[in-house]
Amino acid sequence: MKKINLIFTLLLFLSFVGLLFAQDKDDLAKKSQNPVSNMISVPFQNNTSFNVGPYNRTQNVLNIQPVWPFSLSPSLNLITRTIIPIISQPIGESDSKFGLGDINFTAFFSPADPGKVIWGIGPTINFPTASNAVLGKEKWSVGPGLVLLTMPGKWVIGLLANNVWSFAGKEERSDVNQMLLQYFINYNLADGWYLSSGPIITANWKAESGQQWVVPFGGGFGKIFKIGSQPLNAQVQAFANVVKPDNGADWSLRLQLQLLFPK
Repeated sequence: MKKINLIFTLLLFLSFVGLLFAQDKDDLAKKSQNPVSNMISVPFQNNTSFNVGPYNRTQNVLNIQPVWPFSLSPSLNLITRTIIPIISQPIGESDSKFGLGDINFTAFFSPADPGKVIWGIGPTINFPTASNAVLGKEKWSVGPGLVLLTMPGKWVIGLLANNVWSFAGKEERSDVNQMLLQYFINYNLADGWYLSSGPIITANWKAESGQQWVVPFGGGFGKIFKIGSQPLNAQVQAFANVVKPDNGADWSLRLQLQLLFPK
């Protein structure tokens, strides 16, 4: 009888721990999907674009994107996000260049205790750090950034936008005036799984008419899991470019692994 009671107690304890871990994964999923969450994370996002240029080449960009939040006051946080691109850029029929692209830094000021609508606003700046001229703009650019989102029930729905203008750099290079717009829709399932759509829409206002927009459409799925005590967020998404310049990619594949460091 004592052995039966011990087994029953152990099963009850394991069920309770499993429930807590499932709740923890659900909470981490929402935090990882919130661009202004007060949580340190390091996403490694690999974007492969197919059928680029007249020779239908493949471009690859690995974005290393550390997110570091700071508490400025009991009511205000500062969420910093740095994007460090490592680029493999096809050139012509067979040549290519590999190296560092232009680094982007954004600082979002966001309420520490937000309501139903979560927001962040702040500056974004592009640094001319490219290791080769074809991998960057060779211009300093700056502009405003904005995040708006809400998290009703199992959903995380939001919008991230910015526009930058060049203010310094090599005079022989074209001026920069470009917009980035990303809507994101996530539906969280059981056991850390989720469905996701987060295409990045861009507009180059300096390009000729009909060559300005890249508008992808698609989505994928992801999962929160742990290796040892380290929480991770892995996802895969695919996008078709329904609007693109003449030499733009037909479609792209995004693979992401995000290290999470919850408090």
